[in-house]
Amino acid sequence: MLDDRKTAILRAVVEEYIATAQPVGSAHIASNRDLAVSSATVRNDMAALEREGYLMHPHTSAGRIPTDKGYRFFVDNLVPNGALGSIEQAKVGSFFETAHFRLEETLQRTSMLLAQLTNYASVVIGPTAEIAVVRSVQLVRLSSHHVTAVAVLSNGAVENEQIEINGDISDDEILVANERLRELMIAKPLRDIAAHRKTSRRSDPNLGAVDAINVLCEKVLSALDRGRNDENFYVGGVAQMAEAFDAVEIVRNVLHTLEQQYVVVTLVRDMLNRGVSVAIGAEHGVEPLSACSVVLAPVRADGETVGTVGVLGPTRMNYPQALATVDLVSDRLGRRLTEN
Repeated sequence: MLDDRKTAILRAVVEEYIATAQPVGSAHIASNRDLAVSSATVRNDMAALEREGYLMHPHTSAGRIPTDKGYRFFVDNLVPNGALGSIEQAKVGSFFETAHFRLEETLQRTSMLLAQLTNYASVVIGPTAEIAVVRSVQLVRLSSHHVTAVAVLSNGAVENEQIEINGDISDDEILVANERLRELMIAKPLRDIAAHRKTSRRSDPNLGAVDAINVLCEKVLSALDRGRNDENFYVGGVAQMAEAFDAVEIVRNVLHTLEQQYVVVTLVRDMLNRGVSVAIGAEHGVEPLSACSVVLAPVRADGETVGTVGVLGPTRMNYPQALATVDLVSDRLGRRLTEN
């Protein structure tokens, strides 16, 4: 563990480097921080921090910059419980107060909001239809031979399926089928449709009109009973990442990786499974993003984790701001999904 003076010097170096992107010299720290020690003492302590792996010399510069280990110590021990400024908080509040969009558009706009607030790439993963609970289901006759089944889900998504029917099914039978479907599906996850179908089939098929209703219900359930791997995944602010690095090769690797949804989703899930909210450099295990850090927060609605929001930026990111932004946006998005 670092003593108080080395801790203060490391904090000063990290904060200065985050702010300026320039290597930090001992004289600058001694003259601009209330350390009450000489430049020589600061220089000696910075040399010790370098030997211990918290700082490094870039090229032949007289100054030093933090290593991933230095950033990790900063995040774990020195990052204050930050809060966004009043302007940023008002912007987040205004966004979610007016975010009365379909789920996909809300998530996409949330990713854009995160990118605007942080100037980093943003990642938003929303709830899938599979885990969503059915809020309402309705059959609407389109013609003598077709109806549309509309299921509204708790995550804000709407499932539409057109069903072919026999021309002799009456409007009254469609109303009864509506009631039957509501009994089977309301307040239950969409992923349980296979179980709904078994329940429906247990009805007596020899009850005349009920048989036609059961056939219609089976058609609706069959149409909705399909595999879904449509991850609600959005990345925003990719252009900002191109400006965050000087090396063209790093930019190319980062942009190429962000285009691969599977890689990013796997990274996010792995971090959450390990209980990690901040991964610095190589800690996240994705080599093309080794020059990046990732800050995540889960999105909770109705007491359940239904998604994730986060930002991805250079290891020289403003961690206090990133953590505060991600926490606030995840909380407001979760509340919005709960209200929906």
